[in-house]
Amino acid sequence: MKRSFVIISLFLTTFYLQAQILGSVLLNDEVKLYQKAEWDITLKASFNNPFDFTDIALEMVLTSPAGEKLNLPCYYESGQSGTESHWKARFAARETGVYSYHFVLSQAGKKASSSPVANFEVLTSEAKGFLKPDNLWTLRYDNGEPFRGIGMNICWESRDEDDSKYFKALHEDKRFNYPYMLNKLKANGGNFFRTWMIYWNLPVDWKIVQNNSRYSNSASTFNESGIRRMDELVELCDSLGIHMMLALESHVGYMGTGWEISNYNILNGGYARTPAEFFALPESRKQYKNKLRYMIARYGYSPSVAVWEFFNEVDNAMYNVRPEDQIPAEIVTDWHNEMSTWLKLNDPYGHIVTTSVSHRDIPGMNDLRHIGINQRHMYKNTDAIPSTIREYVKKHKKPYVIGESGYEWDWSKNFNEFADEMDKDFKKALWYGLFSPTPVLPMSWWWEFFENRGMMKYFSRIALINQRMLDAGQGAFEEVNGSWPVEATHALGVRCGRTLFVLLTYPGNDNESIRLALSPGNDKVSKAEWFDCETGRFFPAVFTKQADKSILIGSLGFQPEGSMILILE
Repeated sequence: MKRSFVIISLFLTTFYLQAQILGSVLLNDEVKLYQKAEWDITLKASFNNPFDFTDIALEMVLTSPAGEKLNLPCYYESGQSGTESHWKARFAARETGVYSYHFVLSQAGKKASSSPVANFEVLTSEAKGFLKPDNLWTLRYDNGEPFRGIGMNICWESRDEDDSKYFKALHEDKRFNYPYMLNKLKANGGNFFRTWMIYWNLPVDWKIVQNNSRYSNSASTFNESGIRRMDELVELCDSLGIHMMLALESHVGYMGTGWEISNYNILNGGYARTPAEFFALPESRKQYKNKLRYMIARYGYSPSVAVWEFFNEVDNAMYNVRPEDQIPAEIVTDWHNEMSTWLKLNDPYGHIVTTSVSHRDIPGMNDLRHIGINQRHMYKNTDAIPSTIREYVKKHKKPYVIGESGYEWDWSKNFNEFADEMDKDFKKALWYGLFSPTPVLPMSWWWEFFENRGMMKYFSRIALINQRMLDAGQGAFEEVNGSWPVEATHALGVRCGRTLFVLLTYPGNDNESIRLALSPGNDKVSKAEWFDCETGRFFPAVFTKQADKSILIGSLGFQPEGSMILILE
């Protein structure tokens, strides 16, 4: 037994001594602020799974010009165990000046090799940097510029076979792809969208794919076709200056067919026999961290990846199943706590983290420390968006986002029968979000339907007022207390710097004068104008100051269920 122990020890020592970093090459001629710099690294090492960081892990250890220490995960590209293998590092610098760096190779959690220290210089650029929460209303770029997200869900590209009763041909139309939709979003003033990773779209961690000929099955830990498309999407977003909320998982992947073909299912090489075990088992949690580490290493450099979203509508995976298969809330909350904490420690860029529910809150989830933005989805209740956002912000003291919104959620209905109501709801959600404490305006679902109806051009009106608000207050928003017309369906006031913006939505025509009683400090008005939300036109507003310090403003007349914005300076 003693001799066997010595032999095993000598074998392990030899195994780790053989591991070495052979060299690295910086691929950029110049490294610029907030832009991708890329290295090729060559190793010689033995491994079982190059995507399992507990087996083998390569890190780039950097010291910034200001002396900050950063650990950047690197990722495996190609090569065999025991021979040369090729790895990559992708990094976006957030300081100008000279960085020093070296690579560290670890095996089984122990340092096996280290490269010599080298340097690179970062030059300035016009890029804005990464987004971070600033206040309840805005995010802010590294360069100090405030940001509010305006856009929609574009959760997947066209599928080969769509199951819609009325919109099959529309949903299968090949024009519904990322280049077409994102260029159109950008052209109309949009800057944000939400998308899914699932077995028919961006299937980075799906060996088996379905219903999308863009992708093919793979025997690898990470699907090569999914990786290629994700690379293309991130590069497209970087070129357009558009940001995404990337849903890493969907409830669909943990129900029915999704779970049957899931990589986390024990039948497909995972550890979990059930979705509940995916959340609960330490081995499944480690497997998921391998995915998180890969996403950070390959895509974390990109400012266009604004938000990691752990789950789309995780409550549906928990409760839309047989009673005996329901997943306890405390396990799901604990999973999110562990994963968000792990991201906080391992994502050197500190990307914003969220997750989402359909309509059922999960105890403890909204108060997790490292979930930076809380989120839910709202259908058939758009008028409640302003009060819902304010309720959750007040209760949980963090930004709140309506990640999906719509007049109707039931895909079995013919939306053409109530298309005008769908359009009105699309517009209302955006305006209500603009005047509510949320950093990303409510994002509509049914992107094919609305694009086909020409609704994407409406983003330009939202973007116009949004930019005026940001310019006026430099990202500062303050709700205005006032006495609003009781006839208005919604009346929401916001002060940005020295400018007041009041959204007034009416259920019918109104040609009467409007009397506004503003709180002290908000009543010093020298100029007023209207903005017609339907036409996108500005008009002068005639106003008189009353003895009681209220302001009497002549109305231009509202369209039924129309909205107008009163701008007071």
